[in-house]
Amino acid sequence: MLESLKEAGKSISRELGRAWENLSEGWRELLSRSGEALTHFARNKDKSVAEEGSQLPVLPHWSLLAGEVEEADKEIVVRVEVPGIEKQDWQITVDGSMLYIRGEKRFERISHDSTYHIMERAYGVFQRSIPLPHNVDTEKAVANYKNGVLIVRLPKLGESKSKTIHLS
Repeated sequence: MLESLKEAGKSISRELGRAWENLSEGWRELLSRSGEALTHFARNKDKSVAEEGSQLPVLPHWSLLAGEVEEADKEIVVRVEVPGIEKQDWQITVDGSMLYIRGEKRFERISHDSTYHIMERAYGVFQRSIPLPHNVDTEKAVANYKNGVLIVRLPKLGESKSKTIHLS
């Protein structure tokens, strides 16, 4: 019986080791792929945001704003998932080789006699800085926001062909 308990202990130890490795691998991937997407939401002191000890929910200060930067022959396309923002709450700026996306996601409570059991969505003012892989024509840049996805199209400036220079 003592031998079977030892074997059970070893088996449990192996399974815990595997579970820990899977969890560690997941965290490493999340941090490496989404490190830039982790975005801070700052809040103004207003009545719609909960203070500690109030009846309103305590809102998260951090959230992931998943995005992608796609480069084609003639343009750079940036997409960022940011649901729940009104058109007038966006500010999009290109400065050199950086795209700055600033917005405000406002907290709206539909019912004042309800209780929140899960509160994972962040609200407030946020900014993302996204490096661009090529110089762009800011005068011809366009943006739209549909179904919670901000899409910014940035035409490239000049040609990015490589050239071999021979010594004379």
